[in-house]
Amino acid sequence: MEKLYAVILAGGSGTRFWPFSRELWPKQMLEIVGEDSLLRRALHRLDGFIPPERIALVTTSTLAPEIENHLAPLGKRAREIKLIKEPVGRNTAAAIGLASVYLSRIDPEAVMLAMPSDHLIQNIEAFLEGVRRATRAAQEGFLVTFGIKPTRPETGYGYIEVEEAQGGEGAPFLRVRRFVEKPDLEKAKAYLRAGNFFWNSGIFVWKVSKMMEEMARHLPALFRGLKAIEEALGTEKEEETIQTVYGELESISIDYGVLEKSERVVTIPASFDWSDIGSWSALDEVLEPDEKGNIVRGNVIAVDSEGSILFGGERIVAAIGLKGMIVADTVDATLIAPKDRAQDVRRVVEELKRNGREEHRVHRTVERPWGSYTVLEKGERYQIKRVVIHPNQKLSLQIHRHRSEHWVVISGTARVTRGNDIYYVHPNESTYIPVSTVHRLENPGRIPLQIIEVQNGDYVEEDDIERLDDDYGRA
Repeated sequence: MEKLYAVILAGGSGTRFWPFSRELWPKQMLEIVGEDSLLRRALHRLDGFIPPERIALVTTSTLAPEIENHLAPLGKRAREIKLIKEPVGRNTAAAIGLASVYLSRIDPEAVMLAMPSDHLIQNIEAFLEGVRRATRAAQEGFLVTFGIKPTRPETGYGYIEVEEAQGGEGAPFLRVRRFVEKPDLEKAKAYLRAGNFFWNSGIFVWKVSKMMEEMARHLPALFRGLKAIEEALGTEKEEETIQTVYGELESISIDYGVLEKSERVVTIPASFDWSDIGSWSALDEVLEPDEKGNIVRGNVIAVDSEGSILFGGERIVAAIGLKGMIVADTVDATLIAPKDRAQDVRRVVEELKRNGREEHRVHRTVERPWGSYTVLEKGERYQIKRVVIHPNQKLSLQIHRHRSEHWVVISGTARVTRGNDIYYVHPNESTYIPVSTVHRLENPGRIPLQIIEVQNGDYVEEDDIERLDDDYGRA
């Protein structure tokens, strides 16, 4: 599999699992199933199968810093992964095309495994065996999809209709007749009865050169834009060209832009357990309920409630007599909805955006590789945070151009670098970092360091930071 490269699509708007997901903390970064995020699980799925230097992660430039922070605990492995940044999200055809132009320069014979970062796959060995079979088909010039055999009349997935079997005994696959958008319930029931429809998993395998040929045929304008980007790669015009050209590319999915038009598309029936966990109600499929059919996580007390999804946070969530409901509580927002209205969560997010509310974009508490920070209060020209730093961890050596910072130590001991000075600050002591001063905060102790940070200045957003040195490779 030396020609096999993985491309993990890690954009996302953070709408489906709001309020737990946000624009800067989308579904793939949540730990909603098990003790690791869906994104890190997607990477671990490839351990020992595809080396990290042959893995690319495609995301938007806005989300890229958050993903880098999220993957930083993986250490050297995370730094070896290629992070491909889209200036703006332009759907999967453009994202896959951008990854293709990078890969074709590295290896003209590259075979691409393209997969989402936010799906759940339970049987890893069966998945990898399916990828091996798909790779053999891709090397014969086919565009390979993975089809999931339906178990119910699902209206939340797209479908693939297939024809006769193709290929040899070692690599059977099915010719695709057509792709079908998410159906209504009656059509979904008909597809289930027909027996030749599969759920579209959104996982694909193909030769990069073959995909580029198909894009040239079916998406000529998009292909011309990608070729312009390819010609600029490695030159001083690379960043400018990507910024200028990419945003003008057609926003269309790879399914409808290429696959439903191509005559070389086949499906391999998946033998692994799969879910795209497309909404809160999908958790019924992947998490074990209690004896009343409730899925309960966090700080929750459920009394006479059944068939509900109850996720608590710092506060106690008390549910009495609920049936078929979703309750998801965070520090700054709470969702309450019937399970059969789970898809309407996006309407709440749209309303928050229209009203200029921050609750769709970020959490109050933001995880970092060194610890976390929580926004306690924010106003014009100021912001107050609680910062927690893990033992033996440190922030980057950094400078702010528009704000000063005042730190008060609540617990633990802080080692502070301010300009040329290095000194210690203990509980109930404070220090001041002027604007445009090089500084660093460290926790040299054995217990978490907790401080209150007061920022003051003309601009107090997170992008006012210039990293000069960083243990996590972000400088």
